[in-house]
Amino acid sequence: MTFSITRLGHHGDGIASGPDGPVFAARTLPGEVIEGEVTGDRIIAPKIVTPSTDRVAAPCPHYRRCGGCSLQHASDAFVEGWKAGLVRDTLARVGIDARITGVKTSPPNSRRRAALSGRRTKKGAQVGFHVAGGTDIVEGPDCRLLHPDLIAALPALDQITRLAATRGSEVTLHVTQTATGIDLSVEQAKPFDRDVMLALAPLAMAFARITWNGETALQQTPPVVTLGAARVMLPPGAFLQATAEGEAALVNAVNESLAGAQSVVDLFAGCGTFTFPIAKMAPVHAIEGDRALIEALAHGARHATGLKAVTAQVRDLFRNPLLSEELSRYDAAVIDPPRAGAEAQVAQLAASDLTTIAFVSCNPGTFARDAAILVGAGWRMGPVTVVDQFRWSPHVELVTRFDRG
Repeated sequence: MTFSITRLGHHGDGIASGPDGPVFAARTLPGEVIEGEVTGDRIIAPKIVTPSTDRVAAPCPHYRRCGGCSLQHASDAFVEGWKAGLVRDTLARVGIDARITGVKTSPPNSRRRAALSGRRTKKGAQVGFHVAGGTDIVEGPDCRLLHPDLIAALPALDQITRLAATRGSEVTLHVTQTATGIDLSVEQAKPFDRDVMLALAPLAMAFARITWNGETALQQTPPVVTLGAARVMLPPGAFLQATAEGEAALVNAVNESLAGAQSVVDLFAGCGTFTFPIAKMAPVHAIEGDRALIEALAHGARHATGLKAVTAQVRDLFRNPLLSEELSRYDAAVIDPPRAGAEAQVAQLAASDLTTIAFVSCNPGTFARDAAILVGAGWRMGPVTVVDQFRWSPHVELVTRFDRG
């Protein structure tokens, strides 16, 4: 059957009209004519009959199989425009007319953290990303996504997979590039015993720390990242922005939004991505629900110089949001919630007497819901900066400012 792709869905698949409703075709673009057979609501193995002018040759030789990327077939200009449009259209559905000021896209080979899959095989091991829509693993020593430091660690990750996985089983390898080396967390691994420890020791030099099923197994040096003027020791499994360039774009936008603030509360502060840059300008009270993260933040604050006062608090902002009267202690806030958004906390922000809110989001859908709460309470939303840390994926992040009306 022949189909015409009219638009992309939120997951980056092309959408066409099928015999029984919309059908989806992976790695196609608006305006393309394709051929393929329909199974359910999917067009299987679509053949491009008429390509879009925005179609380009994928820079990675593994792209046809690898599921690590989904938009390498589209030009950079198209992807930027699509992601900006995704944010604009999502906000328009809740009645907000968003002005997009630009898209900040991280360069190739800049991803400094990733979750790789490792499988032990009869001949050794495989380490990489899963194939698109499947369970096979694509090895990518010339990956165009990962930072070169992570690519250089692939041979050691291969050896570790042989130790961690039983025959035919799979482990997850969380790798994070830090200033002191790569932090590795191995999950779904077999038990860590003396034999594993002895075999792992020669490989440990390739990593700052190795965590095994949630427990620190070997550590050469604490994994440290620089956040503003602070050096923070990451707890195992700690969140870090996906690229240094993406982090810088978010931090710059937040700092511009909060310029002139006299006191700031940082909600969902993590390890201090925004806390420490803001603390160069104003005192900051950081709140985070994960005790290990807030302890790492507090430790970094105690050893940093040139900052205004930084205080830290453990608090579950989903179950126990900071109330509007508590927010009155500050004149500005930054909020960077998880993908689920923070509806209850945003309701308290909306009712507070803050003057400025810098809002960071990794989910346009939940951001639109939360933004509508603020706008409905009389807050004005400023221009939106779209940040594309997850290059060649449908993932979108954004940052904007709200001012009291």
